[in-house]
Amino acid sequence: MTSESAALPSETPESQKNCEQTVGLFSKIKEHGELIAALASGMIILTAWMMEDSLSQTLWVVLHLIAFTIGGYAKAKEGITETIRTRELNVEMLMVFAAIGSAAIGYWTEGAILIFIFALSGALETYTMNKSNKEIASLMDLQPQEAVLLKGGQESVVPVEELGVNDVILVRAGERIPADGKIMKGATSVDESAITGESMPVRKANKEEVYAGTVALDGSITISLTTKPEDTLFQKIIQMVQNAQEEKSPSQLFIEKFEGRYVKVVLAAVVLTIFLPALLFGWSLSESIYRAMILLVVASPCALVASIMPATLSAISNSARNGVLFKGGVHLENLSHVNAVAFDKTGTLTNGRPVVTNAHISPEFDRSRVISIVAAIEKESTHPLAQALTSYGGDVLSTVPRMEVKDMTTVSGQGVYAYIDGEKWEIGGPSFIGKELADSFQDGVAAQLASEGKTVVLAKADGQVAGVFALKDTIRTTAKKAIKQLKEQGIHTIMLTGDNEITAKAVADEAGVDSYIANCLPGEKVDHVKDLMEKYKNVAMVGDGINDAPALATANIGVAMGEGTDVALETSDMVLMKNDLERITGATSLSNRMNRIIKQNIVFSIAVIVVLIFSNFFQVIDLPLGVIGHEGSTILVILNGLRLLQ
Repeated sequence: MTSESAALPSETPESQKNCEQTVGLFSKIKEHGELIAALASGMIILTAWMMEDSLSQTLWVVLHLIAFTIGGYAKAKEGITETIRTRELNVEMLMVFAAIGSAAIGYWTEGAILIFIFALSGALETYTMNKSNKEIASLMDLQPQEAVLLKGGQESVVPVEELGVNDVILVRAGERIPADGKIMKGATSVDESAITGESMPVRKANKEEVYAGTVALDGSITISLTTKPEDTLFQKIIQMVQNAQEEKSPSQLFIEKFEGRYVKVVLAAVVLTIFLPALLFGWSLSESIYRAMILLVVASPCALVASIMPATLSAISNSARNGVLFKGGVHLENLSHVNAVAFDKTGTLTNGRPVVTNAHISPEFDRSRVISIVAAIEKESTHPLAQALTSYGGDVLSTVPRMEVKDMTTVSGQGVYAYIDGEKWEIGGPSFIGKELADSFQDGVAAQLASEGKTVVLAKADGQVAGVFALKDTIRTTAKKAIKQLKEQGIHTIMLTGDNEITAKAVADEAGVDSYIANCLPGEKVDHVKDLMEKYKNVAMVGDGINDAPALATANIGVAMGEGTDVALETSDMVLMKNDLERITGATSLSNRMNRIIKQNIVFSIAVIVVLIFSNFFQVIDLPLGVIGHEGSTILVILNGLRLLQ
């Protein structure tokens, strides 16, 4: 190494960190560019207004031109581009014309304020839309990129996209399954919560189907693929999310049509005002142009925009303080129209974690000893049921001498056995322990517990059943109250779950929902949500998992639990940050309040515009009064909307 090269400064961790922070800052500025421009425009307008007496006329005008340019660039570019593409004028162009017309007759501040309000509204809309597109990336993070291909007796790691139908792959314990197929060899417990929402792992063995995105928990399996990687059930979930988000709501389509007609009517009225009064009523040309400019100003939709945005933002802020996040005002507005709410079960109505609800110990065994032994053995496993049993026996286990668990062995998808003090203990389901032993224990208590929708685990010591444990995913404390409140508001409640019929009925009865549908795959949940939308028109879907994402995107309102998956959070329209289902009813009341205030504002602002237009036509008002009426109505509707902060 030369002395020159040695003298060159190397990149230190500190400089690298500063570089990453700089890149991140520029990325944030780019992402929020429209919002930053709108706020900068507002600050310039405020500065010019406050310093009007101390600024020269030229500098004052220059400041307003800068505010026009910064605030109006994005919307003007959008309006011009859209006009060229569709060959039709739009609201963006109307706002530009109104601002220019206002400045042309000497009212620079009013024109700049029009641009500022419209730019701010557009920036918030753009930000919300960009934010809502991230769930596809979140879904893709769960898609395995590589698979172990078995061919000619050899193992090779290949990209998932190179796999084909009938290819044979190996999936080891703890790995995520990369494609749909059937098990050819081996057995395992599969966590299918990503697909079905089922909280309990499902035992899978020879010839049974497994799905991409699910996890093999405790056994290696060989799978023969039945679909191409791009046609898996997991990929279909992604596609359903994309399709649901691309659909435009009827309200959005109506607004788009209304905007086009409004622009044409206003511009046509302005042109007619320039020429007709001079011909029909003997107005001078200067008077006609003056009245036309007043019409362009007072007919601009500034007050209409202000009727909605401040009220919506106030309601969203109020809701956020109470632990409910909305991704846009349209979702808060639509919430009050909901006539039915569909709930996912696992992690939504329930806590998503199994707990021991019953423990029946044989009188021939010491209760504490049985519970502590089961806890000690299951402590060696990471299975969800094992964790529940360990948690249940934790207090007892801490009070007894440390037990040495020897030769613990997991039998894939069935149970475990181990030796303690030379005694063999077996823990698992009835089929593992022995169905006859299970049925004969305490007059068939195991079968009775299973009929209640609970998962049954038995402990056997040297050929004799020592105890029966029942586990269940428990109902959230707020679920019953929330469903009761919704039913009192006349809202139909339904539970959609991937669980079996027995478990689904038990949970539905306990939660108090009006109806339920069991054994739902993600695509079927979407179909059921669509059926509900046909029957009840406006439907909300509440869920927390990847499997709920298509249904959340399809429903009129998608509601995610705060502790849910990233995909559910990104796909939803509304998030319950504290997982409190009761807050849905509070948000519904807030939505009703907001809609009432928005209707008040819209009726008031339209009435003012109509009065100002007729007053201008009959030459009752001049420009200052027109501006006062127009801007005054804007201020009033904003103040009315701010009441929602309380």
